[in-house]
Amino acid sequence: MVNVQVYGTKVICASCVGMPSSTETFEWLQAAIGRKYEGQEDKFNFEYIDFQEEQEDADKKVVLVNGEIVGEGNPRLKDVYEEIEKYL
Repeated sequence: MVNVQVYGTKVICASCVGMPSSTETFEWLQAAIGRKYEGQEDKFNFEYIDFQEEQEDADKKVVLVNGEIVGEGNPRLKDVYEEIEKYL
């Protein structure tokens, strides 16, 4: 099982305007990974964790694959795929 976790907050800071929110990043990763690994959906567990629901100053994002940080802010799919490949 490959665990993909996105930690983030729903509040977008002024410097992050124009970038996708953490929930949009989560949905984007689910869709992109689903397309690349079509037919292997049962091997993935996706989880979004709002780690600072009350925070007002930033939309921080961290993406983990099986506990390894593979991206912060706006993650690169290439980095996510490289980590996933270690487990498939």
